[in-house]
Amino acid sequence: MVTQLTAENARQSLNAHVAAKGEEIFKKYGPQLRWKELLSLLEDRVFVRYPCEIVFDAAHLKSGEFALPVAKGPRPEDGFTMFVHPLFMTELWRVPYLVLYQLVVVNYGEFASADDAEIFGANALGLSRDEYYAALCEMADSVGG
Repeated sequence: MVTQLTAENARQSLNAHVAAKGEEIFKKYGPQLRWKELLSLLEDRVFVRYPCEIVFDAAHLKSGEFALPVAKGPRPEDGFTMFVHPLFMTELWRVPYLVLYQLVVVNYGEFASADDAEIFGANALGLSRDEYYAALCEMADSVGG
């Protein structure tokens, strides 16, 4: 008997995959994934499929956004610039929270959802999903919008 792949099956599969990848990141880079570890993670093609650099600049961010990956070219292989709100330049310990949330877009493109981002980031940081979400809300509130 052949099982038909549905959109819900695909969603559940991606959720499980990002959860597992987040746990692997925690094992390799945790339990204190800070700025230095984040920079190493961004170079690790096991976890970040495409080149990604961080730039502290709000020009590409909408009101209330704390970070956003922007493709450098037409192909994902060209890499991404992760624009992070400059407010966080002086709070580098918070930047991994923001970048991890956006890395699912770098890795999975339009298929990634907010649920995937929360699961991935929480697992990578060794937090519950609620703890991670609360931290993100606080950071989003700090940039306004």
